[in-house]
Amino acid sequence: MTEVGVHEAKTRLSELLREVEAGGHVVVTRGGRAVARLVPVRAPEPESDRFGLLAAEFDDPGDWNDDDPELADLFGIPRS
Repeated sequence: MTEVGVHEAKTRLSELLREVEAGGHVVVTRGGRAVARLVPVRAPEPESDRFGLLAAEFDDPGDWNDDDPELADLFGIPRS
């Protein structure tokens, strides 16, 4: 863990970010007191794992907008 003052953090920000990307932690101090911590951001979960999670729970009638021309226009669906 690296500890730096605010001024030093501003002048070495790119270097400190590289350290954090490599898994390190940086504490920023002001007047000798810790005020912030730079830590790596946890990678988000892939969207594909969550998308369609409940797809099997619902039926798609397929013709849900055939009766509603206003809804079809809203979604740009051509009317037959």
